[in-house]
Amino acid sequence: MFSDNSKEEAQSKLLLLYIFDKFEIPITNNQITDFIMENDLINYFILQQFLSELVNTSLLEYSNNEEHYYYLITEKGKDTLNYFKDRLPNKLLDKLDQSIHKTKKILLKETQISANYKKRSKNDYLVELKVVENDIILIDLKLDVVSNKQAKIICDNWKNKAQDIYGEIIKLLID
Repeated sequence: MFSDNSKEEAQSKLLLLYIFDKFEIPITNNQITDFIMENDLINYFILQQFLSELVNTSLLEYSNNEEHYYYLITEKGKDTLNYFKDRLPNKLLDKLDQSIHKTKKILLKETQISANYKKRSKNDYLVELKVVENDIILIDLKLDVVSNKQAKIICDNWKNKAQDIYGEIIKLLID
């Protein structure tokens, strides 16, 4: 028979698989750590250990895109979750579903709209703006501006108005 400790460990790992499965999008280490800590589910150090173990057993994949490393649940992870999911308390899953739904909306917005700038010389800043939808780059815009202040304002405005600006650009180009 399993000890209580190994039962808790298995349940925590199943919980992580459940969370990754429900998010359905790539999640960075910072994002999953924030989510786990905000919901007071697993101690930070144990979380990092479990993530590593889930990757080593091919239940999670740890990959990178152009900018970030992220986790995704694998088919093996989904199969394992489906087989053992009934061992997770329904009350906890219901609570998690609500929290995941809310957090996923925020994460999607963060991953789909990006705005960054970097200094190239004394009075030259490159602003890079992007909107991505379903892994398709809708717009990738680079602007040269003369001050840090301008670059910051443009980035802030882009994060709040990117969809409207994109729509206006398309409208202007089609008319």
